[in-house]
Amino acid sequence: MNKLLSVKNLNKVYYKNKEETEAIKDISFDLYEGEFISIVGPSGCGKSTLLNILTNMDIQTKGKIEFTKPLKLGYMLQSDSMLSWRKIIENALLGLEIKKKKTKENIEYVKNLFKKYGLEEFINKYPNELSGGMKQRVALIRTLALKPDILILDEPFSKLDYQSRLKVSDDVYKMIKGEGKTALMVTHDLSEAISISDRVIVLSQRPCIIKNIYKIEREKEGTPIENRKDKNFANYYDLIWKDLAYHDI
Repeated sequence: MNKLLSVKNLNKVYYKNKEETEAIKDISFDLYEGEFISIVGPSGCGKSTLLNILTNMDIQTKGKIEFTKPLKLGYMLQSDSMLSWRKIIENALLGLEIKKKKTKENIEYVKNLFKKYGLEEFINKYPNELSGGMKQRVALIRTLALKPDILILDEPFSKLDYQSRLKVSDDVYKMIKGEGKTALMVTHDLSEAISISDRVIVLSQRPCIIKNIYKIEREKEGTPIENRKDKNFANYYDLIWKDLAYHDI
């Protein structure tokens, strides 16, 4: 696999009222093309701060983020952020409008995504007519509309009930793999991280350091729901749980 980016010795310190708060300490990892990485760690350890730095919404204090070539990043947040007065297709095209890339070709690309993933019948509905899970699928299409090289996902399923979460994570995984995208996701759900990822990065309490990086090996590659039945699943869960055993995750 081709390396897309390297995070090297990343540090983040916040300064307020002459006091320092160290959020991130000496974080280093690589991300490869086609890979799905999940990041887990205690609440407030700096996971979202790390994503914000990667997407230029925050600035590191020290360290480097090196891209092997010019790349576009797409950021999918916890909330679907649907605009209630706009139809679903109009919501999906919002990013293209903002970026002034709402061309005939790109509109057709988005419509084809709806068709490809069985969502075509919802195009002219409004957000209040869709379930939370359906809106998250649309939010992913809105992110894919800009044709990013890397998808950054910040707790994308956290607002869904358990059953919906399982189904939507399966569907989102299929969409990401179907479009050949690379993904980096933050989640509090260890089962979710293990079932969906090629690697899981475990962070410590703040200031967060990398405690472990687990390469997830499976007997047979499947969807996230299928991967939960893999014989190695419970072992990875126990290992990661022990890394986090004394923290509120």
